[in-house]
Amino acid sequence: MAHIAWLGKKSPFCGNVSYGITTTMTLRERGHQVSFIHFDNPSNANNTKTSLLANDPEVSLPYLIKSQVYTIPSLRSQRELRESLERLKPDLVHASLTLSPLDFRLPELCQQVGLPLVATFHPAFDSKLRNLTASTQQLTYQLYAPSLAKYEKVIVFSDRQAEVLAKLGVKENCLEVIPNGVDTTIWKPSNKNSINPRKEEVMRRLGSERAFLYMGRIAAEKNVEALLKAWRALNTKGCQLVIVGDGPLRPTLENHFNSTNDSQILWWGYESDLNTKVALLQCTEVFILPSLVEGLSLALLEAMATGTACIATDAGADGEVLEEGAGIVLSTDSVTSQLKTLIPLIKEHPSLTAELGQRARQRVVDQFTLKRNIDSLEILYDKVLRKSSTSNQAPDFFPRPKQQPRSKLSEYLPSLDGAEQ
Repeated sequence: MAHIAWLGKKSPFCGNVSYGITTTMTLRERGHQVSFIHFDNPSNANNTKTSLLANDPEVSLPYLIKSQVYTIPSLRSQRELRESLERLKPDLVHASLTLSPLDFRLPELCQQVGLPLVATFHPAFDSKLRNLTASTQQLTYQLYAPSLAKYEKVIVFSDRQAEVLAKLGVKENCLEVIPNGVDTTIWKPSNKNSINPRKEEVMRRLGSERAFLYMGRIAAEKNVEALLKAWRALNTKGCQLVIVGDGPLRPTLENHFNSTNDSQILWWGYESDLNTKVALLQCTEVFILPSLVEGLSLALLEAMATGTACIATDAGADGEVLEEGAGIVLSTDSVTSQLKTLIPLIKEHPSLTAELGQRARQRVVDQFTLKRNIDSLEILYDKVLRKSSTSNQAPDFFPRPKQQPRSKLSEYLPSLDGAEQ
């Protein structure tokens, strides 16, 4: 088994945090040793939490600023990272990139200490560049591409994301497509014959209305305002829109979009409890993700796994996940207008949401499980270690899972492109 030095995030909560915690926990369950290195002691706190023990599973690095989107390390963080790697002596380094200046120094640093380096590149994107947010994210890809080309392997979540980086000069043999995966034993449809206390509390708070739900950050790139505009413009009696999450736009949007007699909106707030999040999705009829840019949304996969009907834009890889009728795909253009058309249709046809929920669950079970993700990751580690001159003998892993063929959703559902917002 391998010893992996995982460089990632544990706070503040975001998709990268969830990815890192879930992946490292599963790797440990499979017998690998994982040392988790992350930014966790503010430089102005005179705190020296960095462990001096070679077998300590967690190492903290100093930082100046840390947010959901980026991290600014302190001046001494690079030195402390190098000293930690020399002390830990892992087989390889896996950097779940945190959008930090340190990301650009990692290839040189790992070369100096003789360790192979793998990265996961998370930034959201829309390869069609249909809006200002997508154009801004493209600059992130352009900035990172020269550095990513120096990593042994760069994990991305979809073929489309790999194509974007390849066009920017990252060699195709450096890129490895390993889609996100979720634990389908946790994220699953509810047992209608039993109600646990957590689900009972969620049902009490939601009331009797049918729930349409958004779960995620409330930020410009998530385009939650487009969903709120559509909801408020419609008569949705008997249904409510539930907004779960927090972010910079929440105060403004919450003040502007309140419930009316014809449109109920419940601002749930940030939810940290796993069982409550599962119960929320189990009680939800339709999950809506109106993002302008995305990577491969874990929240979308979690909703699909619980058997919830899903609507998402084709930003990032989300459209690929919902193809073949596993959900409804919107264009990132004119999201409000498209939702004005779809929501009444879905409201009047609950049998459609039940069918979409079943298809969504099956899609995740077939292609996007956590087991499949970790199997692929172990195979990648095996290849990197066998190639590395620093490893005399690489560990053996599972055979590579077969990839399922994919086709376009347009073959099954009419296109909504061209609608005006």
